[in-house]
Order: sequence, then C-alpha cells, then structure tokens
Amino acid sequence: MKIKKGDKVIVIAGADKGKVGVVQRAFPKLNRVVVDGVNTVIKHRKPKQNNAEGSRVEMYAPIDVSNVAIYDAKAKKATRVSYQFVDGKKVRVTKKSNTKLD
Repeated sequence: MKIKKGDKVIVIAGADKGKVGVVQRAFPKLNRVVVDGVNTVIKHRKPKQNNAEGSRVEMYAPIDVSNVAIYDAKAKKATRVSYQFVDGKKVRVTKKSNTKLD
C-alpha cells in the first residue's frame, strides 16, 4: 500500500468523489484508510448514567484504498507514486510533478 498516514489524498470514486483530505489512519492488512472529511457516518450512543439523553456521534468510516489517490498540490490533480533512491534512502515521489512525499 503506497498511501500512508498524513498523506493528502483525493477521492476518485464513490459518494465523496472529488473531496480532498488527509489520511488519519491506515489499515494496510485491510487495504483501507480513514480520510478526514470523507465517508462520515452517525453512530448512536445509548443513554447511560453519566449521559442520560444519549447522543449521536459523527465519525469517519474507513474507505477502500483503491478509491483514493495521492493529491499533487502542484498539478492540482490525482497522481501515482513511484520510488527513487536519494542518498541511499528509498523515497516516495509523485509521478506528475516529481516532488518528494517523504
């Protein structure tokens, strides 16, 4: 999985298509990511002793990593990621503008 926590991504498929956000969490084994501002769901909390009324909590649900792409700020488009070796270290680089991600 080439998308990591903290990457700026754009949604390329689904109900939130076109939205840009930052990856909050990544689940590589499940091929899913949680993106800020994308795929919001409402979770209903039951009434408890400390919260007599109960509540509705808005949270972000994971989205499949195939539905997001790295957002290139220079090109203002979705881009793919390649790898280059710089000073003996493997660095992620965007395909469109050749900028470093790491």
